Amino acid sequence: MAESNNSEYVVLEDASSTSLDKYQRVSVLPLVFLIFYEVSGGPFGVEDSVKAGGPLLALLGFLLFPIIWSIPEALITAEMGTMFPENGGYVVWVSSALGPYWGFQQGWMKWLSGVIDNALYPVLFLDYLKSAIPALEGGFPRIIAILVLTVALTYLNYRGLSIVGWLSIILGVFSLLPFVFMGVVSIPKIKPSRWLVADMSTVDWGLYLNVLFWNLNYWDSISTLAGEVENPSTTLPKALFYAIILVVFGYFFPILIGTGAIPVDRELWSSGYFSEVAQIMGGVWLRSWVQGASAVSNMGMFVAEMSSDSFQLLGMAERGMLPEFFAKRSPYGTPLTGILFSASGVILLSWLSFQEIVAAENFLYCFGMIMEFIAFIKLRIKSPTAPRPYKIPVGTAGAILMCIPPTLLILVVLALASLKVVAISMIAVVIGLILQPCLAYAEKKMWLSFSKNCNLSSFHFC
Repeated sequence: MAESNNSEYVVLEDASSTSLDKYQRVSVLPLVFLIFYEVSGGPFGVEDSVKAGGPLLALLGFLLFPIIWSIPEALITAEMGTMFPENGGYVVWVSSALGPYWGFQQGWMKWLSGVIDNALYPVLFLDYLKSAIPALEGGFPRIIAILVLTVALTYLNYRGLSIVGWLSIILGVFSLLPFVFMGVVSIPKIKPSRWLVADMSTVDWGLYLNVLFWNLNYWDSISTLAGEVENPSTTLPKALFYAIILVVFGYFFPILIGTGAIPVDRELWSSGYFSEVAQIMGGVWLRSWVQGASAVSNMGMFVAEMSSDSFQLLGMAERGMLPEFFAKRSPYGTPLTGILFSASGVILLSWLSFQEIVAAENFLYCFGMIMEFIAFIKLRIKSPTAPRPYKIPVGTAGAILMCIPPTLLILVVLALASLKVVAISMIAVVIGLILQPCLAYAEKKMWLSFSKNCNLSSFHFC
């Protein structure tokens, strides 16, 4: 079917499966928890939403924001991920709609955003431990601890996606169980009037929106390993649906019990405050459980994010966008070179501050999402009859309208960025614009070897 860039593509459902039969593929339940950890990991870090806006706005935010942002992004991921059920995900979508050059830019920005995001988790993990082990607060011991932790978690990714998936289930259950217990013991203490507290004149809108955005994005990350999913045409939409319920419940319920069971002092509601709430409700042992859950949650987010980042690089190599050594798999079926590159990026970026990491990854992520929306709408207009095992039940006009609210939100997030973050992000964008022609020149001069897997759904390449 003809595209405006004179490329052609034919979608072959589950086209990548023939080369992956010898590797264990991911089923619905592990996929749900992989999505859970790529998006959320639990309510750790949402406390600032109460500090910024009070209980009412915090509760409304985690109910309404998913409608504006999370559900549209998850629906687009379900449709496009089943249309192109292969590793690379959004890189393939943008390439099919806008051409391989912009597909590469999408891959560069989203991979860099993911690696920047992943640099947070070893740092946060050690922050939870430093109260028990003061030596980890800084200096050489902290550097060694970050390296050891990164290597250990990277090894789990190397051993196979199925291990990562089942590990995510175990960590996810452990992370959420203390809040279930908190909900039970809080019932006699709940005062619903506390949920209605709001003072619009003191709302910190910048902090409020950033907390919501950071905790409810990255639904599209799972698309980069769609080629590893068992029967992706049905498994991916189901997993996204269940994951949305799990993520929203995992945020809303803890805020509900935390603000309803104890008097609300907004100044106290900052990152880590749920451990104090746990102590008030259940004592020191429950506080320790919440702190342990917070720490292991960072481990789950790390391994899930690294899986997404590394399989994205593998998918790009299979499309001929990166040298063929990125397509090399380990004996466990995992992208060896992609894992090493992603781990190296995490180590190099781990020196940045928390605020700088979050701001930079949000900025690059927003650029990538705009291209995804454009690709989604363009493929709906130019290729309406292309096979879509799952299709959002709206027409072209509905697809456009669905993308307007999240696009407006993206513009707000970009407008709130500091000049330093804008400068760093734009430098990263320029590097991507230059890097693609450099790789094309290296291929022409045969300095690097590139290959293109023609068993995948074809557009432009084969």
